[in-house]
Amino acid sequence: MSKVAVATDSNAGITFAQAKAKGIFILPMPFIIDGNEYEEEISLSQEDFYKKLIGDANISTSQPSAYSLSELWTELLKDHDEIIYVPMSSGLSNSCQTAIALSQEEEFDGKVHVLDLQRISVTQKSAVYEAKYLLDQGKSCKEVCDYLMATKLQASIYIMVDTLYYLKKGGRVTPTAAALANLLNIKPVLQIQGQKLDSYTKVLSTRVARIKMINAIKQDMETRFKDDIANNKCVLSMAYTNNLNDALDFKKQIEEAIPNLPVVFANPLSLSVSCHIGPGALAVTIAHCEAPVDALKD
Repeated sequence: MSKVAVATDSNAGITFAQAKAKGIFILPMPFIIDGNEYEEEISLSQEDFYKKLIGDANISTSQPSAYSLSELWTELLKDHDEIIYVPMSSGLSNSCQTAIALSQEEEFDGKVHVLDLQRISVTQKSAVYEAKYLLDQGKSCKEVCDYLMATKLQASIYIMVDTLYYLKKGGRVTPTAAALANLLNIKPVLQIQGQKLDSYTKVLSTRVARIKMINAIKQDMETRFKDDIANNKCVLSMAYTNNLNDALDFKKQIEEAIPNLPVVFANPLSLSVSCHIGPGALAVTIAHCEAPVDALKD
């Protein structure tokens, strides 16, 4: 049986320590901050990122160069026959298309399998962990790739944004809309159902936003994920930006409202998402998963 490596980018929210423990490989995402390039977790920590973000630094996301990706794959192929590479969703970055194009080069063709699972943050993380688990259980590279692609859209993310300031700064909402939202204390709730970040609803408090997100997950459980729930093939996760105490309180609220599903991850949101939505955000997710919960734990 061929030896298969599982790799992803740092948008999955997997730290290098977690990756080493799981036998997974991480490509750090680059950021341009006030004209200087940083790499997530190498020269840019979560703490430093938020200091710069809150300090109103000029921050933009970038994508890994073809060279850095090629370097990672070349190194992995010294000890592996094939690579499963799971980048962030193609709907949120061009890095996926770069990886797909590179995988078709002669040295990687047939050896590197780039999977556009249209995932980000904790849903991307669960897919990567599941890939590693299935390979360790004896599944072939093709079987794992086919499974992940067949189930890739069986995931939902709901995100409450604390302020529209950062969306306004990135040109995603108008200054007038952002000012009105701040004046009225409006908390937008966004969603990712597949490719892109879209509006879900708007509420007047964090308390109501939390309830709305939990109810959205419950609705998904009764509709899109009905069969998965019946077959015990679903997991919940939650994520946050720079507000651990609120996140832990929200996690407890989710567990009390939905006691029959485990919350497997409670992690910081990807910095690529955080760059656009800012601090104070809370998110809850549901995703199809056939791996046992213990296989997903860090």
